[in-house]
Amino acid sequence: MFKRLREDIACILERDPAARSAWEVLTCYPGLHALVLHRRAQWFWQRGFTTLARFVSHLGRFLTGIEIHPGATMGRRVFIDHGMGVVIGETAEVGDDCTIYQGVTLGGTSLAKGAKRHPTLGRGVIVGANAQVLGGFTVGDGARVGSGAVVVKPVPPGATAVGNPARIIQAETDAQREAAAARMGFSAYGVTQGDDPVSLAMKGLIDNAAGHEHQIALLWQAIEKLSARARELPAGDCVPQDAQTTEAFDAERLNRLVK
Repeated sequence: MFKRLREDIACILERDPAARSAWEVLTCYPGLHALVLHRRAQWFWQRGFTTLARFVSHLGRFLTGIEIHPGATMGRRVFIDHGMGVVIGETAEVGDDCTIYQGVTLGGTSLAKGAKRHPTLGRGVIVGANAQVLGGFTVGDGARVGSGAVVVKPVPPGATAVGNPARIIQAETDAQREAAAARMGFSAYGVTQGDDPVSLAMKGLIDNAAGHEHQIALLWQAIEKLSARARELPAGDCVPQDAQTTEAFDAERLNRLVK
């Protein structure tokens, strides 16, 4: 028991820059208190004392604002940051080294008793504030769920889910902030840079159109030069009057509009 407690305190000190000491974490972090009470509630639940288990869980919710069903499985070194409004359902499974922020729901969409109704989080998953993960599917190891996302389908390992309903984005290495967070094995609130797929698609189309514009201008410039050298015809006769010989496509302006 004390080994698990020391692990929990150490992981909070590692991931939360606001944590100043082990004593502060032990006395002032509701996420830690909720996990300690959950382990006691789960001990009763597994031995058939379901009402007592639910009472301990209810007490934990009253004291911390975090509701973890006694039947839920919580891994090691799980960090529930702030925690107010977190709800974790009966058949949910949270892997080792996960980080869960305030307002998160690991909920179910089925009313079938005994079925796997709630999600499974793999190792090192980060679930941002107010995200809703609903259903009996798996969020893969190292995945991130962005703040406010509503996830209703599996998330591959290492990917990011953003939006409502959530869109799955294969994660890439971001800027210095994400690189520094990755060295710590965690990314605050599951946030990534420039990951909106609609914006990325628009930027790709704009870049493609700008490339075509440049190629067309080069082609007409080449035609002008060839026609000027042709002795049989006056210079420029073979070039239509409306030929585009200079680039007029403002890709930068359109890119600014979709940022």
